[in-house]
Amino acid sequence: MKQLLNQVFNWKKQIHWLILPLINFILASSLFITPAFATGVYQIPDLTPETWVVDEADVISRVNEGKLSSAFEELAKQTGNEVRIVTVRRLDYGETPESFTKALFEKWFPDKEAQANQTLLMINTITNGTAIITGERVKSVMSDEIAQSVANETVAVPLRDGDKYNQAFLDASDRLMAVLSGQPDPGAPQVVDTVQVESTFKKGEKTDTGNATAWVVGLLIAATIIPMATYYIYQINQPSSNG
Repeated sequence: MKQLLNQVFNWKKQIHWLILPLINFILASSLFITPAFATGVYQIPDLTPETWVVDEADVISRVNEGKLSSAFEELAKQTGNEVRIVTVRRLDYGETPESFTKALFEKWFPDKEAQANQTLLMINTITNGTAIITGERVKSVMSDEIAQSVANETVAVPLRDGDKYNQAFLDASDRLMAVLSGQPDPGAPQVVDTVQVESTFKKGEKTDTGNATAWVVGLLIAATIIPMATYYIYQINQPSSNG
């Protein structure tokens, strides 16, 4: 009996040594579930002559990325006006689409002269937040009102209709190409009111977060129950005081 009790006691100690690091790991990991995929300006590649679309969120098809790049390259050759599109999945904590876009604009174009004929359009796909920044020369052909309409209406309408990112950027490209080429502004897309039926399917972000939370809760419960069960086994195997 004494040998059995020693084995149970040693097993309990081993379980504790295994569980304590596991609990620490779970708690530490849970703190980084949200920012794990966050993107900061420092993670965006440096600008090259071939950089027209930076799709960090991976929401633009290869075919459409090629179409956008070709269109922007041709626009630059014909007018000197350059357009870049950037997508990110999640922004760093405290960052907004506006602050991110401004910081990236200044990283890629560090002075007023370099910024003058540039347009930078970005979207954060977690929230579908958009932002656009233009240089001083661009403002002479495309007003800030039109630029904001491109970001907030031309891009936003297809996104409200089922996260149609490819359509959103193709529409934005067509409008930007027209305005920056000196043609009349085709305007924002017409919004058609439709009856919205709530989907029964979870979005990917909600599913990911829910699974991570379930794992954390499950492991914490296991970490609580196992030592209690071990202690119970230890207690029932204690020799009787009446023995």
